[in-house]
Amino acid sequence: MKNLLLGALLLVSSLQAINLREVIDSSLRASPSLEVINARLMANKQSIDIADAFDNPVLFLTQNTLDNAQAMSQTVLTFKQKIPTYSKREKRQAVATADEKVLQEELQAAKVKLVERIKEEAYSLWELRERQRIIDEYILLTKQNIKLYEAYTSISDNEHMGIMKAQLSLSDLEVQKAALDAQITTAYARLSYLAATKVERLELDLQMGQKPQLAQLRASLLQKNPQMLIIQKELQKQDAKVALADINNYPDITLVAGYAYREKYDNYFNVGIALSLPIYGTEDAKEERERAFLLAKKSQVSDTILAVDSKLHIYYAQMLSSYKIYHIIQDDALPQVAHMFELSSSSISIGSDLFKYIDVLFQKLDLETKSIQALTNYKIAQAKIAALQGDLQ
Repeated sequence: MKNLLLGALLLVSSLQAINLREVIDSSLRASPSLEVINARLMANKQSIDIADAFDNPVLFLTQNTLDNAQAMSQTVLTFKQKIPTYSKREKRQAVATADEKVLQEELQAAKVKLVERIKEEAYSLWELRERQRIIDEYILLTKQNIKLYEAYTSISDNEHMGIMKAQLSLSDLEVQKAALDAQITTAYARLSYLAATKVERLELDLQMGQKPQLAQLRASLLQKNPQMLIIQKELQKQDAKVALADINNYPDITLVAGYAYREKYDNYFNVGIALSLPIYGTEDAKEERERAFLLAKKSQVSDTILAVDSKLHIYYAQMLSSYKIYHIIQDDALPQVAHMFELSSSSISIGSDLFKYIDVLFQKLDLETKSIQALTNYKIAQAKIAALQGDLQ
């Protein structure tokens, strides 16, 4: 009995609807695609520590082959340690720290993109379910009116053709329903993948929003856009790399200390210094290369600004078009069709032409479908603009 109750509870919990906010939260917590960037961030923390560290010292042990009785016979232990030029370690660390900031912005951008994809998938799923709902209603309504028409009219050849058309229309609706069933199952599978958890039922109710205003959508867009933030951090990283390339023109000093052991003579120490001579221009060439990359990054900033502004105009146009289409259908077309539908529906009982009724019925279905599509397109364009603004909600 206890096992039966437990099974029932598990079944109820599995069928419980999940809302869009919960889907997004689940994805941000457990998405494998985000874990890849998190792992890179963890690895980069080690890079920061490595950048601040000295090179490992080198220890030499040498023994010559001269006879011990000779003064030059010796065993020498030599220690070498490279000492970086002043502030060179700090500049290496600055590059690694700037790289970490780039990764952090890339992680944030990946989260924003993931939220955008989840919204698009959820809104598309809502559209499919709404289309399925109205098709179910139209299937039921068509069946009822076929029966009503058959009950109230004598079957002549012309009337029989009307019933046949209604039955063909019913078959078309059932075909659409079967296709929608498969599409809904597929949409749930894609949403479950994005959420990193099984989604059986999505609780979502979409409503048309306000008419979009371009000035409001553009406000503070560039300050929050993920791509702009990444480019700015990459620019800072490239500045740090230029500073490092500049300091690399100054050679590092290598300290050398040794102890010589002689079996029959006095032992002795030797000390010295060594440095590389940058006489071939390699360091200058590397610095110029980094400066060229810096100019390229600055040009990329301008290109990104243009790209973001272009996308905003595109998505704004899509939102505005969807808003207008929705209200044309809801405010003008559907009320007129609804009146025609009422007249043709009431005339079925007195044996009027079923052809006209079916035509009006499918006109109404077509308009309702376009209305649902317009609302979905509005919300998807809104989600894309929210992604441009770096929104995670």
